[in-house]
Amino acid sequence: MPSHKLDRTTEDIRRELTAIFRELKDPRVTNTLLSIVRVEVSRDLSYCTVYVSDMEGLERAQRAVKGLMSAAGFIRHELGQRLPLRHVPALTFKATDSIEYSANIARILDDLKEDKHGDKPE
Repeated sequence: MPSHKLDRTTEDIRRELTAIFRELKDPRVTNTLLSIVRVEVSRDLSYCTVYVSDMEGLERAQRAVKGLMSAAGFIRHELGQRLPLRHVPALTFKATDSIEYSANIARILDDLKEDKHGDKPE
């Protein structure tokens, strides 16, 4: 499969997963600020790994992953209904702390900027 077609399919899967996550009723998923960080699809479309992150940290993301894994069959079925795929990939969800990490970096940069502006005489 050409790379651009795989990239387009990966982006379609990501978009639809975002919509499906909003429809889930599992409290482990709905009571959190969950974000899809990255989606990796195998070249033959057999497997799909979805990396999710939560604003409140890795522990909340891991709890959401447990909810997503229990709903993986439903999510895969919905994905098959929404996308014209011959074969819907098996879904695997993994928690990552990238949102928390990037928010921490932004706070550090803001602190440095304030320190830099605070040192200049006005």
